[in-house]
Amino acid sequence: MRVGVVGATGYAGAEVLRLCLTHPEMDVVVATGESNAGKSVASHVPALAALAPRMTYAPTEAVFRELLDVAFVALPHGHSQRIVPDLLAAGVMVVDLGADFRLVDPALYERWYGKPHLQPELLSRARYGLVERHRASLMGADLIAVPGCYPTATSLALGPFIDAGVVHRRGIVVNALSGVSGAGRGTSDRLHFARLASNAEAYGLLDHRHTSEMQQELGAELLFTPHLIPVSRGMLVTAYAPLVDGASVDPMALLAEAYAHDPFIVVSPEPPTLKDALGSNLCFVSARVDERTGWLLAMSSLDNLIKGAAGQAIQAWNVATGHDEALGLPRSGVTP
Repeated sequence: MRVGVVGATGYAGAEVLRLCLTHPEMDVVVATGESNAGKSVASHVPALAALAPRMTYAPTEAVFRELLDVAFVALPHGHSQRIVPDLLAAGVMVVDLGADFRLVDPALYERWYGKPHLQPELLSRARYGLVERHRASLMGADLIAVPGCYPTATSLALGPFIDAGVVHRRGIVVNALSGVSGAGRGTSDRLHFARLASNAEAYGLLDHRHTSEMQQELGAELLFTPHLIPVSRGMLVTAYAPLVDGASVDPMALLAEAYAHDPFIVVSPEPPTLKDALGSNLCFVSARVDERTGWLLAMSSLDNLIKGAAGQAIQAWNVATGHDEALGLPRSGVTP
């Protein structure tokens, strides 16, 4: 398969490029990076020097000059809307890592992202790329919206309990910790070393954009608070949901049954840690029921750049194209 990676200079884009370069069914023919056009991949991301010793970044329009089977698009919100229609018209499958095609209702883009959607007619065509919950609908898809990292971790932790009807769909609270790579390569005061080191900071209070995506996926109302912590990558979610009156549930058994056939979900008897999944496409999940308060506690951890972005994109592509969904993806993390 002839592959193009658009936005290959950002953290998520570079991770897509790395995984595509090692995928046995992919041939990367173009990698774009508008501000780094003409620069070698090896000089911008030295970790890829052995995989792409002679590859250089091309300008974005170069993706239309190549005969591609699929384009992985890793651009900031609002940018992929401008190129996806032309890619689809050219017969190119699109796997979009941004938020541009994740929400079904176009009005939500104006509410949560501050601007109207430019291509609302494509929203119904996009398939949400959370494989564990949408495997069947992804088969044969030509436009895949890769979920955000926070919605992935949250939906995999809470989804089985909401689906089973054992928790209420209102009054849910989600707290999450994320490494700084989730903020992308751009700089800000929050990401300066002197402020970030030995610190932890809540942000996006009450209006983080991923809230709408989580609510859409789970069919529930929730209060979400993300926290930035001084690590490069990793994500840890702790979610709380009130149990339905009279509900009796063995949370670990429910998770084990829900994910019995999912190669990238590890149902852990111990609370997952931030580092468990690093370097892999795994998501660790665990849960407890507090009989004293009548609440469910659900937890998850993942690598925000792999299962939360690039690895998930390739997993969804694998499913859509009829490949083994684990093909080319790491099922073990790195330790220590």
